[in-house]
Amino acid sequence: MAATAAVGKVKQDMPPPGGYGPIDYKRHMPRRGLSGYSLFAIGIGTMIYGYYQMVKWNRERKRMAIEDLEVRIALLPLLMAEDDRRTLRILRQNFEEEAKIMKDVPGWTVAESRFHTTRWVPPTQDELYYLHPQSELDNAKFGCQFYT
Repeated sequence: MAATAAVGKVKQDMPPPGGYGPIDYKRHMPRRGLSGYSLFAIGIGTMIYGYYQMVKWNRERKRMAIEDLEVRIALLPLLMAEDDRRTLRILRQNFEEEAKIMKDVPGWTVAESRFHTTRWVPPTQDELYYLHPQSELDNAKFGCQFYT
């Protein structure tokens, strides 16, 4: 029995005087990055800057479009004159060929107009290229359009 009496007397752990300190159970994460307000302000600032750049580019694009239009207006008489020269050159070639072909026909006048007017009537593409190969007419009508 003496053995059981020695074992039965156990000293219980007790809290220190005044009790234990508070238990830290909250999650303390370090602050990372900017606050929500600052991110919102940066987003608004970026949008304002983007709109500013867009307005600036639209003004530049409009200015370039006006410049292109002025260039076209300035070059139009030159391009029309070149087209008229090309038309007259082809007509002269056609009249020379017509004179060779119709030289034996009595009463035929070369380059006689089909129209009963003294005004200039520009010829159509078919009238210009009727003595030329079909490929030249197609090139004049359609240019560089290739269909696959």
